[in-house]
Amino acid sequence: MDIRVPRVQLIDADGNNRGDVSINDALLAAEEAGLDLVEISPNAQPPVVKILDLGKLKYATQKKAAEARKNQKVIEIKEIKMRPNIDTHDYDVKMKAVRRFFEEGDKVKLTLRFRGREMAHMELGMQLLNKVREETATIAKVEAEPKLEGRQMMMVLAPR
Repeated sequence: MDIRVPRVQLIDADGNNRGDVSINDALLAAEEAGLDLVEISPNAQPPVVKILDLGKLKYATQKKAAEARKNQKVIEIKEIKMRPNIDTHDYDVKMKAVRRFFEEGDKVKLTLRFRGREMAHMELGMQLLNKVREETATIAKVEAEPKLEGRQMMMVLAPR
């Protein structure tokens, strides 16, 4: 017994509002029905209690939670790695993969790795990422602008 108020608003097992009654009367009514007295809205004045089967209520709540979990989509971040001097065919293959990831509803993290003397030509990497951005503009939006971290340049795209 966790309900510690002298008077409650009682709703019986059939859903009928019995009005403002003492907690003892409410407990007796629940006992007669062979069910539990459950506090529905504790912040109301007086608190609202209902006569129902607590086991069924918990079961229904679990079912609803399981259904919600089943229907949610987990968004993953897929990574595509490129080099600044990528060939056209290799680029096309990577872009096909990027489009497929967007169709599946995943985010895409594009990573450009610079090696050796490529570090002297950062503008090539920027041009490549801008090209990707323009090609995917209709199906994706930029979530993280291109930024340089050490020898890598990164950009994150999310499906629209």
